[in-house]
Amino acid sequence: MHPLHLLSYFFGGAFLMNAVPHLASGAMGRRFPSPFAKPPGKGMSSALVNMLWGLGNLVVAYLLLCQIGRFDLRDLLQVAVLALGMLLLGLVHALHFGALNGGDGPHLA
Repeated sequence: MHPLHLLSYFFGGAFLMNAVPHLASGAMGRRFPSPFAKPPGKGMSSALVNMLWGLGNLVVAYLLLCQIGRFDLRDLLQVAVLALGMLLLGLVHALHFGALNGGDGPHLA
């Protein structure tokens, strides 16, 4: 396994995680922050913008996971690297968007 393949799977997991809130918000017809809002990442974007941004993230995740190397869901190392990318970006999302949406901030309980 080439180390760059693992790096690709890590970022594939991050892009996959980033697709989730944008696709979910867009599918529910809700506004959600995106890089295209003002200010970027804090202002609200339309449901349509979020659907398109989420789909773009999904395409990048596909390219990183399925077009580089041979990603195998039965390979524990590859899945762990993917999950780590998802976990780290998920934690960043939880802290960032929690603060924007009236969350309690960066503590764990």
